[in-house]
Amino acid sequence: MEKSIETIWKEGFLESDALVAPKLNDLYKQKSKHIIDKFKRMFRINLNALFIGSFVILIASSVVGIPVMGIGYFFILNTILLVNRRLMKDLFKIDKNVNSYQYLKSFDNWMKEQLAVNRKLARYYYPLFFLFMVLGFWFSQDIQETFKGILERPNQIYLINNIPVLWTIPIVIITGLLAYFGDRIYNFDVSLIYGQVFRKLDELIADIEELRA
Repeated sequence: MEKSIETIWKEGFLESDALVAPKLNDLYKQKSKHIIDKFKRMFRINLNALFIGSFVILIASSVVGIPVMGIGYFFILNTILLVNRRLMKDLFKIDKNVNSYQYLKSFDNWMKEQLAVNRKLARYYYPLFFLFMVLGFWFSQDIQETFKGILERPNQIYLINNIPVLWTIPIVIITGLLAYFGDRIYNFDVSLIYGQVFRKLDELIADIEELRA
């Protein structure tokens, strides 16, 4: 029985060496390459920004008298950087010589793994960012002089290193909330930066899967 037009169309799209619909294959291949290359550029830029930003914060915090915060931020940002540099190595190992659908799905699987790892990290580093900010201001001589009257209030209960008990309550609450919602905060941050790329990726995969159906 002769092949139907629909069958010929699908075979021409699915087979990388087919001559039936080469323009369609080339179109999806170029779109796939464009989206993934754009993500790679953005990802590399963001990692470089983390590296540069860690030094800027370290120096700036020392200049304004809150070095504890700067040191903490420096180590947190560079930990995030190291983890994502390792993940990026796997990104560049994705085979470009496969068909568009396999290439996109390989990238999509890598991206989901990368996001899952960073969501877990976010539940730790967002609270740590806050705690190092608090510690930075707490150990700042200028801040202590400014709030000296409040810190030395009579009948105030203190913890270690003259930290008022009443101050610890909101700090503990905020830290707990950042730990609990860290993954959601990370999702929001990622959507602001990569949201458009992710939408185009989902649309392209959906189009190809519809043709494959």
